[in-house]
Amino acid sequence: MTVLTDVDVLRDVAAGRVPPQVARRDKLVALRAQAMDLVREQGLLQTRASWRIVPLDGEPGEAGSLCMDGQRLQAPWLVPSSGRLTAVACAVATIGDALEQHVGELFAQRRAALGVALDSLGNELLFALSRRVQDRLWAEARKQGLTVAGELRAGDPGLQLQAQHTVLQLAGAADIGVALTRTLMMNPTKSTSIVQGVGLALPVQTWSRCDHCRSRERCNLVKNAA
Repeated sequence: MTVLTDVDVLRDVAAGRVPPQVARRDKLVALRAQAMDLVREQGLLQTRASWRIVPLDGEPGEAGSLCMDGQRLQAPWLVPSSGRLTAVACAVATIGDALEQHVGELFAQRRAALGVALDSLGNELLFALSRRVQDRLWAEARKQGLTVAGELRAGDPGLQLQAQHTVLQLAGAADIGVALTRTLMMNPTKSTSIVQGVGLALPVQTWSRCDHCRSRERCNLVKNAA
């Protein structure tokens, strides 16, 4: 398992490395600078991430059943049309709970606009951290002569929400202080998990985790990616 801490993703966000559809700069530009100052001055960023590339126990089973390290994931979308799936990468990342707590304090102080801007900035920071983690995953896979394809999050059409327990356990979430609530929400709230296929000569995936989303037609992320 690999653990990553204290990543300066605020620098990534300030440099514009987060897509504008995530950053929502058009609506929050006036308050975004204040929110960034708060993160710096109050030390609200507590980045932590962990991940593992977990070898499969044998070949994929019926309907995309993947067994690894005594656990099972039902993820048919990760089974490739060519090449060979040999492992699954499971990752979890969080920016901690200090930012979210400060958002609550701003709302209590009736500074809702700044609270919304800080919350939106938190989403940008988590996105940037997620990209950093994936970059490290891909680099680790390449060193082993492997390729990475596909991207799922528990709750996507290709991976049931109940799989979150298994994903976080395989990723080592407990070691970075990320847990699940009874409703399968991650705590801290500004956290995310990632599941990707790893193997030999995996083809570029033509599907997206957004393909069957009910909000696809009105989603800015999809429109800007088209």
